[in-house]
Formats: sequence, C-alpha cells, structure tokens
Amino acid sequence: MTDIRDDRIALFDNLQSPATQPKFWERVADDVDWTVEGTHPLGGRYRTKTEFIEATFTRLDRVLQGGVQLKVERMYIDGDTAIAELLSTSTSLEGAPFANRYCWVCRFDGDTIVEVRAYLDSSMVDYTVLRNEIAMKK
Repeated sequence: MTDIRDDRIALFDNLQSPATQPKFWERVADDVDWTVEGTHPLGGRYRTKTEFIEATFTRLDRVLQGGVQLKVERMYIDGDTAIAELLSTSTSLEGAPFANRYCWVCRFDGDTIVEVRAYLDSSMVDYTVLRNEIAMKK
C-alpha cells in the first residue's frame, strides 16, 4: 500500500512539466475553492478548476518558455491537509529566471484536492507577467 506522503509527493511531482500536469489536475475537484493570495495579476479566489487554470497556469504559460514548471522542495502532511513548498524552474520569454517560490496549503477529500490557499512572491509575478505580456503586444 502506498504511503499517503509518497502519494502526495508523487501527485505534486506531476507539476514539473506541462506534459505531466494533467495527472495533477485529474486529482483536483472541478469545483475546487482556490485562493491565490496577493495583489498581483494572478491573485484572487477561483471557484472552479477551469477558472483557476485559465487565470493562472494558462496566463503564465504564455509568458514562460516551456510553460509552468514546478519542483517540490518540501511536503508536509497532517490529516486531510498537505502543504507543498514549490520552486518554479521556469524561464520568462525574455530569458530571465522565474525562480518563484510557492506555498500551497491544500485540503483533500479522500484523494481529491478540494481547497487551496496559495502564497507566492507577488512582486516577481507582477513584474514577469506584466512585462512579458507588454512585450508580446509589441
């Protein structure tokens, strides 16, 4: 039997590549309650998986070479909660590292993520998203 910690690490490891990310999203509820803290272009509360992906991952995919790539640095498990510390290993369209650090506090219902509070470097997101989106329009 797979240990719950190993299962959660394997789940979040799917975020390392856009090719494997669908395996992660399969385990996120369609009606997930996902809050991205901060005052930046990706901040807000999203009430569906589709809304969250479109507003964040899809938007970032447009300004990052090879899309969003997240590496698990640490994982903490307590009951139905997993806290994932993630590092972005992505590069912006202009060639700058997008080495953002994330902390996602995720509540599970069984094997499905139903609620997330995400924390990140708001300044890095603001600068990278807006600067690269402006460059794309030129």
